[in-house]
Order: sequence, then structure tokens, then C-alpha cells
Amino acid sequence: MVDQDEASRNDAKATREASEWVLRLYVAGQTRNSIKAFANLRRICEEHLKGRHRIELIDLLENPQLAKEHQILAAPTLVRRLPPPVKKIIGDLSKTERVLAGLDLLRACNGFRKDDDEEDEEEEENRTERHCGGL
Repeated sequence: MVDQDEASRNDAKATREASEWVLRLYVAGQTRNSIKAFANLRRICEEHLKGRHRIELIDLLENPQLAKEHQILAAPTLVRRLPPPVKKIIGDLSKTERVLAGLDLLRACNGFRKDDDEEDEEEEENRTERHCGGL
């Protein structure tokens, strides 16, 4: 029988290996944060999803009704449309590790672990909270 942790790891792996990722970035004009978010997203996609992604850029100043329709409360906001489930990340995407964790490109933030045998569960929880908290 597959335990819940193993099932979660398998789901995360399947997500990372999905054939096409559709990422939608909502911005409010060409502000410094919007430009920075777009540049950071392009860099992250080139490094981690090369050839397997599509970025859709939505300017909420040009299409303000989309903010309400798509439940966007702040800009810039990144929405992972595919693969499911939908995920949202608010901000300029400058904290790469958090973005990768938020998109499930890191295995539930376990990419920060040195070795499974070296750390007990309490230390791992503290490490994960320090690196992945506040997503």
C-alpha cells in the first residue's frame, strides 16, 4: 500500500514532469514590479521548464474586469493554470526557491534537505518552515 507521503511525492513528480505548463502572469501596467516579475518568470521557465511552458501576460489596466472574474487581488500575480491544481503566487517572483516550491517544481521543498538519514523530523520541519514559509 502507498502511504500518503509517497503519494504526495509521486503527485509532485508527475506535476514537475507535465508536458506543458500554462502560466498566466497578471500585471498592472509596466511598473517596476511587473517588469521584474515577468523577467524572473522567464528566467525560471528557461531554467526549469525549457520548452514545456507557455506564459500568458494579462495587463489588468487594459482588462480590469479580469481581476474580478479571475479573483486577482494584487498585481503582479502568477497563476499556474496547467498542470492542475491551479496555484497562485503574488509578488515579483524574485525568491526563486519559493516560486519553485509554490509551483511544485520542488518536491514539497524537500530540495533543501541534505540527506534523509542526517535529519530528524523536527529539524526538517524547521528547515521547511524557514525556506518555504509565507508562500
